[in-house]
Amino acid sequence: MTDGPAGRAGPGAAVSGPDACCDNATVTTAVIPDERWLRSARYARWLAWASLAWMGAEGALGLIAGLAAGSIALVGWALGSAIEALASVIVVWRFTGSRMLSGTAERRAQKAVAVSFWLLAPYIAVEAIGDLAARHAASTTVLGIAVTAASVIIMPVLGVAKHRLGGRLGSGATAGEGTQNLMCAAQAAAVLLALAVVAIWPGGWPIDPIVALGIAGWSVWEGSRSWRGADCC
Repeated sequence: MTDGPAGRAGPGAAVSGPDACCDNATVTTAVIPDERWLRSARYARWLAWASLAWMGAEGALGLIAGLAAGSIALVGWALGSAIEALASVIVVWRFTGSRMLSGTAERRAQKAVAVSFWLLAPYIAVEAIGDLAARHAASTTVLGIAVTAASVIIMPVLGVAKHRLGGRLGSGATAGEGTQNLMCAAQAAAVLLALAVVAIWPGGWPIDPIVALGIAGWSVWEGSRSWRGADCC
């Protein structure tokens, strides 16, 4: 951070103090924007729109495939895409108009991203436990395998880019959205593994609800981290 003659932070620098964002804190980062910061904010908004389009497509296709195959892991992952889409909408809101420079808007956005992690956990857990109890076996779905495989490739790229932008912008909301994208990729890999096991060995059906329970638990954990500000960079 470069100080000017009056000891003030240079353009685009993070400002420590009541508005600084740090792990386990309930506060956010204040910045003095320069052109680089504003360009990064516009890029964060563009990435959020791109993510929204992709997650809408993968969510719809995954839900169709999951319901047809009776796979709660695939259904839970597909519905999770809707939650991630909500996070993208929140980041677009955060970096639009006067809210772009608002520390209050940043904290509200970060908390809203955290809440979005929790929305699906109870449903997924109940359905997964029900499938285990009823010994419900999912069937093979080529569409589900294709969609999850594509997500394993695309989502890490988006997630890493958003984490870097979150650091530049001092935005926990942007970093939190990036975490959701990385979480989506990891979940997609787990679901892809479950679908492949079921396709090759139908007797391995318990892996599907077990993966679903893992998705539910991970969602609760990540929501707690985001709420505390642990995604700040």
